[in-house]
Amino acid sequence: MLSFHFARRLMVSVLAALLLGALATAARAIEPSLTLEAAVRQGVARAPQLDARTADTAAAREESARAGQLPDPTLTFGLSNFPVTNPGAFSLRSDGMTARTVGVMQTIPSRAARDAERGLAAAQIDAAEADRAATMQTVQERIADAWIDLWAIQQKRTLLAALRSESALAVQVTQARLRGGEGNATDALAARAEAARLDNRLEAIDADLVAAQAGLQRWLGPSVFDLAEAPDFGQLPVTADHLEQRIDQQAPMQAWQAREQVAQAALEQARAAKHPDWSVTASYGRRAPGLSDMVMLEVGVSLPLFTRNRQDRGISARQAQWDAVQADHEDARRAQREAVTRAVATWQGWNQQIQRYQDTLLPLDRDRATTALAGYRGGGMLQPWLDARRDEIELRLSYADALAARARLWASLAYLLPTSETMP
Repeated sequence: MLSFHFARRLMVSVLAALLLGALATAARAIEPSLTLEAAVRQGVARAPQLDARTADTAAAREESARAGQLPDPTLTFGLSNFPVTNPGAFSLRSDGMTARTVGVMQTIPSRAARDAERGLAAAQIDAAEADRAATMQTVQERIADAWIDLWAIQQKRTLLAALRSESALAVQVTQARLRGGEGNATDALAARAEAARLDNRLEAIDADLVAAQAGLQRWLGPSVFDLAEAPDFGQLPVTADHLEQRIDQQAPMQAWQAREQVAQAALEQARAAKHPDWSVTASYGRRAPGLSDMVMLEVGVSLPLFTRNRQDRGISARQAQWDAVQADHEDARRAQREAVTRAVATWQGWNQQIQRYQDTLLPLDRDRATTALAGYRGGGMLQPWLDARRDEIELRLSYADALAARARLWASLAYLLPTSETMP
């Protein structure tokens, strides 16, 4: 009886294991493929560069919270009116004016100086946020490039793998003609060599696939990705006119706006240096027994009298730096406008070339290779097919490279605006 129950439990365990395995296989089977949008979203969530920039922004906010506050007070100790000559020298009791003092001194910077410090801290927050926006755009584009690299290599493999059946057919035809006494060994060897060269190309592409998987895993973690269908790289998610009209809002340009704000805040700090600072000191002096203790209160004020060679020089230096930042900002704006215009024009050119590949070049090369092989089967020469086959392979590789180039330009334009944290 015990063995029967044991066998039944074993059978239930085996069935449960098989069922779990089947469910796991089914779950893997229905797991959605990785879209470009999902890859960018997941990669951004895992990017340590963005965590670093977020920490920089948090640090700038903490610094801003203490900007413009009064400095810490100073606690003072000392002796006043302590005799060092005559018979009562070095005695705390020989002179009634001798006192041991303890006091507190508080420096009070001018309101203009504190306001300027707050303005500089606010500008540094904006600079940190602009740096994060630029980093976001860079990370998004790099993740998209990694996805596109894998997708383009898969396209290349698909294009070349489609030619294997014809290579096998050519080998069969040359062997059949050789056996029938109509062909020659040279043609048979040439067809086999051509098939082997195609296999070599495919194996090299397989190696590139592994490398491209590693490039995407750098952002998304150690998984093997099954890519979904690519978005339409022939249509930009943001119009070219919209991009050119919003040059200053693009992520690479926001850093310049923040630099201008920092330079302006530094200029305000230099101007605030012409306003006097104040200080207040209160001390308590204890004298010898029998004598009254004393309290001292002092108020000090800085005297910016020599502004020509001090404060005015600092203002002029900060003004020159602000002017330099403005000039560099304008140059960067022009360079960004040029870069966007060039990228859009190049992307449009790739669109036209890819359309020509699809409508004319690829069909013509396919017809040429098919016709050449049919001619060989009808008793012609093999060399026309070999030439057509090599040209077709190179054309298909060029077409795949064109697809990849257009897709990368698409990604560089699609993520220029910082609001594009996810695909539109």
